[in-house]
Amino acid sequence: MAGSFLAKFALDTREKRAWAMYDWANSGFWTVVITAVFPIYYKKVAADLASNVADRWYGLATALALLVIAVLAPGLGAFADLRPYKKTFLGCFALLGAVASSCLFFVFPGDWILALMLFGLANIGASGSVIFYDSLLPHVARRDEVDRLSTAGFALGYLGGGLLLALSLAFIQRPAWFALPSGEGLSEAAATLPVRLALLCVGVWWLVFSLPVLLQVKEPPCASPKGGNPSGGKKRAITQLKETFHDLTTSYPQAFLFLVAFLIYNDGILTIIRMAGLIATNRGFSESVVIGTVLGIQFIAIPFAFLFGQLAHRFGAKRMIFTGLVIYCGITVLAFFMSKPTHFVALGALVGMVQGGTQALSRSLFAGMIPAYKSGEFFAFFSIGEKFAGILGPLLYTLLIWTTGSDQNAILSISIFFIIGGYLLKKVDIQQGKRVAEAAEEAHAVQGG
Repeated sequence: MAGSFLAKFALDTREKRAWAMYDWANSGFWTVVITAVFPIYYKKVAADLASNVADRWYGLATALALLVIAVLAPGLGAFADLRPYKKTFLGCFALLGAVASSCLFFVFPGDWILALMLFGLANIGASGSVIFYDSLLPHVARRDEVDRLSTAGFALGYLGGGLLLALSLAFIQRPAWFALPSGEGLSEAAATLPVRLALLCVGVWWLVFSLPVLLQVKEPPCASPKGGNPSGGKKRAITQLKETFHDLTTSYPQAFLFLVAFLIYNDGILTIIRMAGLIATNRGFSESVVIGTVLGIQFIAIPFAFLFGQLAHRFGAKRMIFTGLVIYCGITVLAFFMSKPTHFVALGALVGMVQGGTQALSRSLFAGMIPAYKSGEFFAFFSIGEKFAGILGPLLYTLLIWTTGSDQNAILSISIFFIIGGYLLKKVDIQQGKRVAEAAEEAHAVQGG
């Protein structure tokens, strides 16, 4: 009975469940550090700067961190396909992100430079680890399972992120429950202890729950010739990297077209995720409203992530992504007119309905259109699309604030990413892309890998 239920969500083996648990492990970073707690702490406490200056430095730190991983990703991804290092790179980046997140505990009022340095390192760790985590998906799940397993991973991530955010909210709102300092007349160190403890917990949570994927998921076979010289791996990785872009554009044109579409519409998604906390703070909404809304998003997103996976099995992943993009366009328009905390809560509910499903199906759709033996280098390019989207969105948002002095036009501009990305997605022939990938895998198997 339990086995058949888990099979419905492609969680019927220990290896699949261990893989999905990494979404649980790192989601606390996205909820606590990226979205809810750290942006408010940075803006109100750590950054002893004017509001618009603090926003500009925050956006610049985000863009620079993502630029670093965008530059590193292709070479590391190609190397991980040539040598069995996918899990090694996953573990190293996860360790970097977890340690940097934990060290945010040592950020005190006025330490905005240290805060942004650690924030940048944590972003590099999170983004780098996800490249190699995603690259394991086509090795863990069959082609008919990738949509369901990908959305199940996102659902578990929302649950884990939600639970850790709830704990953080309890630290901050009810410090006496945990014998933490509370009341008036506290020193800076005592007054900020609950928030800093919440940030410390992110790193500990991340480390502990990364163990299943590192211990129970098998390292996939690499694409390098048997008996090759390991010392030549880096040189060959660079050579193969030059071929990867050519392969995507010529041998896998549908996967490449989807990658371009994803780059554009994911720009809008990531900008909403990363800037929501600052937008709400600029509107004067209370800390409890912001954190409570983000917490609500996590639990709303759990059933909807599973639902998107089931509906994709029936109607197709492409159609369900379209649904998410249409709703996102509506969110940006409504956010333009947002003026009350209730508006922010309502928009948060809409985001929770579509965020996980849209991103999870994008991951699985790309996985279905590439050969598994090239997953490392191809998912590195997938990550580049994601990271450059993460660069362009915050930069555009920051530029519009800088030039107009208001974030309203910046919010509305996000809709253009969903419109253009959706238009390009419409042109992708999913079935042809899957047929090409399957043929490549069959040819590779015949040649002996």
